[in-house]
Amino acid sequence: MTGIEVIEEIKRLPRNERTKVLEFARQLAENQPLTPEELGELAKRMVETQDSEEADRLQEKIVRGFYGGDSHA
Repeated sequence: MTGIEVIEEIKRLPRNERTKVLEFARQLAENQPLTPEELGELAKRMVETQDSEEADRLQEKIVRGFYGGDSHA
């Protein structure tokens, strides 16, 4: 089965089942380490932001992206 076929199958699911699939996909993506390029872009955005809450959010995303999964810091 191709990715496109999987997507089409997901589209045909009832809303509550689609929600479960999307939540699973989000969790899966959050647990994957980021590429060096993605980490570099996040670090650049963190340094450039004037918003301390945004900087904290980006820092957490960098840590999670470096280790994969939950923060170990």
